[in-house]
Amino acid sequence: MNNLPKIAISIGDLNGVGIEIALNSHKEISQFCTPTYCINKNLLNQASKLLNKEIPEDFTLFETIGEFNIEPSKVCKNSGLYSYNSFLDAIVLAKENRVDAICTLPINKEAWSKAKISYKGHTEVLRDIFKKDAIMMLGCSSMYVALFTEHIALKNVAKNIKTKKITNFLKDFYSCTNASKVAVLALNPHAGDGGVLGKEEKKIEKAIKKVNKSINNNIFSMPLVPDTAFSPKSRENYTYFVAMYHDQGLAPLKALYFEESINVSLNLPIIRTSVDHGTAFDIAYKDKNPSNKSYINAIKEAINLSSK
Repeated sequence: MNNLPKIAISIGDLNGVGIEIALNSHKEISQFCTPTYCINKNLLNQASKLLNKEIPEDFTLFETIGEFNIEPSKVCKNSGLYSYNSFLDAIVLAKENRVDAICTLPINKEAWSKAKISYKGHTEVLRDIFKKDAIMMLGCSSMYVALFTEHIALKNVAKNIKTKKITNFLKDFYSCTNASKVAVLALNPHAGDGGVLGKEEKKIEKAIKKVNKSINNNIFSMPLVPDTAFSPKSRENYTYFVAMYHDQGLAPLKALYFEESINVSLNLPIIRTSVDHGTAFDIAYKDKNPSNKSYINAIKEAINLSSK
């Protein structure tokens, strides 16, 4: 009897590299999990022909409904809608305990928009479905970065720097990770220079003090100067970082660990991991053999989390 962990694979945007990565990696991941792919036979056959790749005999499907013509490397509302429905099916499998975790392949946010999907990405969907403040954390064993704000315009970030919101975020982050030490980044250059460059750091600092007091331990650092927070010396002291906005945390992460990095959704009743890359339309269906490092790491982390 197969007692390997069961993982539902949300297939992502079929015009991108996700399906090729899934087919290329199936034999490897089947050594340590039992994957179920949320895609129907017709679309799988179509992708297989376009890629000139055989479908493994043990490629188990959950037949996500939908029919359209795959258009390699194109932003398309049909592929956007299908990737969304594939994700919803994976969530249902997890909610019904038919799988131990889900792993998502990349979507295209513009395609979701064209399909009139109101969400900006996977995490926002999970947050709404489970009515929980899901936390987006990305990284690898060498460095993880959690994002206080995610897919919002840069002009709106400062408006979201509120003591209560940061306090709740840090409490949830600690309860999910049980990290012993976490670096918290300031928002402004030079950490505000004592208020000369901005006063948001006072709010961040107040939140940090509240949380450290509540857990009776100085787990969270005072706001660190952003341009030195990811220095080699700092990374010797910290594995976990909290960034105030998307690119503040992900630019250094991807510069250092682009292929290895994954995405993990924390503070949810189900386990969800994801690749930390996009649909790569520039190489999709072009026999470029896209890297599967992030995907393999995401599957392994889903298994790791499901065993805790």
